[in-house]
Amino acid sequence: MKNKYDIIVVGGGHAGCEASYVASKLNFNVALITSNINNIADMPCNPSIGGTAKGIVVREIDALGGLMGKIADRSHFQIKMLNNSKGPAVRSLRAQADKKIYPQEMLKELKKLKNLTIIEAMVEDIIVNDNTITGIILENNKVINCKSLILTTGTYLKSHVLVGSEIKKEGPHGERRSLNLSDNLKKRGFEILRLKTGTPQRIEKNSIDYSNLKPEYGDLTPLTFSFDNPPLYDINNQELCYVTYTSPETHKIINDNLEKSAMYSGNVKGVGARYCPSIEDKIVRFADKERHQLFLEPESKFTNEIYIQGFSTSMPYDVQEKLVHSLPGLEKAKILKYAYAIEYDAINPLHLKPSLETKIINNLYTAGQINGTSGYEEAAGQGLIAGINASLKLQNKEPLILKRNESYIGVLIDDLVTKGTIEPYRLLTSRAEYRLILRHDNADLRLRKYGYEIGLINKIQYNKLIKKENSINDLINELKIKRLSKKNIPLNVLDKIKEKQLTSGYSLYELIKRPEFKIIDFINNKLINSKYSNDIIETTEFLIKYEGYINKTYKDIKRLLKLEEKQIPKDIDYDKVKNIATEGRQKLKQIKPLTIAQATRISGVNPADISMLIIYLKKEYSNNE
Repeated sequence: MKNKYDIIVVGGGHAGCEASYVASKLNFNVALITSNINNIADMPCNPSIGGTAKGIVVREIDALGGLMGKIADRSHFQIKMLNNSKGPAVRSLRAQADKKIYPQEMLKELKKLKNLTIIEAMVEDIIVNDNTITGIILENNKVINCKSLILTTGTYLKSHVLVGSEIKKEGPHGERRSLNLSDNLKKRGFEILRLKTGTPQRIEKNSIDYSNLKPEYGDLTPLTFSFDNPPLYDINNQELCYVTYTSPETHKIINDNLEKSAMYSGNVKGVGARYCPSIEDKIVRFADKERHQLFLEPESKFTNEIYIQGFSTSMPYDVQEKLVHSLPGLEKAKILKYAYAIEYDAINPLHLKPSLETKIINNLYTAGQINGTSGYEEAAGQGLIAGINASLKLQNKEPLILKRNESYIGVLIDDLVTKGTIEPYRLLTSRAEYRLILRHDNADLRLRKYGYEIGLINKIQYNKLIKKENSINDLINELKIKRLSKKNIPLNVLDKIKEKQLTSGYSLYELIKRPEFKIIDFINNKLINSKYSNDIIETTEFLIKYEGYINKTYKDIKRLLKLEEKQIPKDIDYDKVKNIATEGRQKLKQIKPLTIAQATRISGVNPADISMLIIYLKKEYSNNE
């Protein structure tokens, strides 16, 4: 073990893996410090990658040059496109990842990096000189120096595992927790939040009665998270998931035993995730619902464990037995692992810059659940950005700050650093006001050039992107040029057109705007070239069908970018800005927004405050006009 590295990453979860990978790829000497090498890229909760909005994040990670999408493609045993019957803005990939294979493949990739050292140890404190990070202290008092530090500690900071009235001072899987690091961060000025999450039971596969359960299949269309590789799985041999529901008996058991839940007994001090509640919380909050949908998901081809998606709880073990056996198909199920809640420390994300560097200590970055988020994908996206920006700063380059109109990762980080959070943050499509242009299909078109400029995307990958852009333009032009009249229109196309009298004819481009037409119709009728791949056809069709909405979105973005251009000087004294409401002034002083656009998104800062701020900037800073 060396005593000095360029960048140290603390924590080997999904954020830590991405941060370590990109920093190493950018030729820095990196140390990844984890308490257990066997837990690298661990999936302690659900056995899946992707989901609504989250699947788009995975595509964005791949577009920028990260790892999660490629590892997911190598390790899943079922994949599907969610919301396929809905509009393109809400479609996302979700894969059932093998919890054994995924970590193995990730560790294999990390071990290929010659300038990455993986160290098993527990970090107790950080070393700061002149308000700048210079190193860490391990539990054996060994000092390791660094130029930048990225904390990706997951749920291990002073974690408690809670089941009923029992409180265990340990991390996931009964592992050792980090006892002193969050206290030492608090001493250095960080506000510490106490958050909670949880996980359901694991059931023995062969003890389930599947006879009356609805199976959930993978899609029969080839799908990948990564833009670089073909599908690596047998489409016709995907594992099945199943659907079941809570029963009236389930609800009765919970209501009769509510005071035994760690959450309702007062043992839980942390704030839980609103959008991923425990089953007892669902039944209390949605008392009018007769039942709640649950998914039975295999965890691995190499184990006999089934995960009950949507059934997390902190009830005692004996109550959990009754609850599981009240579910249709699980009347005789054997519980292999009981559910539990876990609470842990996190920092207030308002302490962060949009680069994920902390405002309190220079060259200290944080990513993942330490920033108040939930989910593997949100963590990986942050880890990627933290790794990139720590590297760029050591190169004396400007940070990569993705805007809200460019990516879900940009939405995620902007929400955290501008609005903060008091509960585990989960990314949703509803959080992205420009979601129509932040689609699954165009993540490479949006972000791959950034990855190329930074050095994470190679020339071959970049040329593939340029070819895709050119093909989309070629197809659009071909559809505009080709026109149909009553002389040359195929009957099966004419049948779809309500107006039977064709006067001036139609371009194929015009027809595609109609819901009844698809580009494949014209390819099948040999009206246009058949050389285009499915992804080119998909993106082109979205661009044409939603052209009006997309153009309106870009007009909104243009207005936003004007506000983004209005920089707020770092030395501004908000006490000198007249006629700002007290709450607005306090929030501006706390968050220190970089631009007027960011200031408009701060909760508690109203439009009148923004107007006064703009007037002040025009008066005092002529270069801001």
